[in-house]
Amino acid sequence: MSETLSPPAANNIADFLSLHHLPRHYAHTIETHFTPIAEALAQRCHTQPDQPLWVAINGSQGSGKTTMAAALVMLLQQNHQLRATAVSIDDFYLTRSQRQTLASDIHPLLLTRGVPGTHDIALAQKTLTALGQRQELEIAIAQFDKATDDRAPESDWPLVTAPVDVIIFEGWCVGAQAQTMPALIEPINALEAQEDHEGNWRHYVNAQLQLDYRDLFERFDVNIMLKAPSFDCVYQWRLEQEDKLREKTAGQGDGLMSEDEVLRFIQHYQRITEHNLEVLPSQMDYLLELDEQRNIL
Repeated sequence: MSETLSPPAANNIADFLSLHHLPRHYAHTIETHFTPIAEALAQRCHTQPDQPLWVAINGSQGSGKTTMAAALVMLLQQNHQLRATAVSIDDFYLTRSQRQTLASDIHPLLLTRGVPGTHDIALAQKTLTALGQRQELEIAIAQFDKATDDRAPESDWPLVTAPVDVIIFEGWCVGAQAQTMPALIEPINALEAQEDHEGNWRHYVNAQLQLDYRDLFERFDVNIMLKAPSFDCVYQWRLEQEDKLREKTAGQGDGLMSEDEVLRFIQHYQRITEHNLEVLPSQMDYLLELDEQRNIL
């Protein structure tokens, strides 16, 4: 089978660690936890050769889901000769202009990317459907530039060659479910209390989970969760992500955030993240529990 890798190819675990700037001890995580999952995915994939295997990974911000997705792609390719690709829901954020319109028409908090309602779900569905086609064609995968807080030009979108055997879709809200109406009444943090005191924003976000997002999430065959010990860890993990982004871009970009901005930013995700931690574990095919240092317990 031809190679279809995302991100760039790694010939073995050592190459993978170098490519992703990971510490040497991460090899143990790959060998102990990810390799058995890849083997199980491959076995299942071989039972349905005429259709792709759809795999979803949920994890709070900074939990390592993107790295896990890339590792599974590498293992599926190298150990099982399967064509695989990983796609992030983050790359389907609406453009800054589209979010400005939402902020003006519906609620100012919708300017901030991330929550349900700020993704182009139609584009995500179209892309995933194209990847699942059992004919050879090149699929452009949308890319979002977090440093500029806007979608990258289409000329910069990478191409993936279909057909693909395993399609991995990862994101912090992948698999998230709507809350009940009574659960939305009380604000859970300062952001909701001060900037959404009437609850219009959280009701809008919750409604999106009941509509297009539910249809998207229901297409997956296998669900995996990297479970944070609590939401308290997310702030520190997200700070580390921002530091890496700042280093990668040499501090250039309107989308870069200070520590105080990160603290406000993550409050947009607290409600759904905490609900995920409560309700999703029992529904997962693979549940990987993390400690505060993101080691798998």
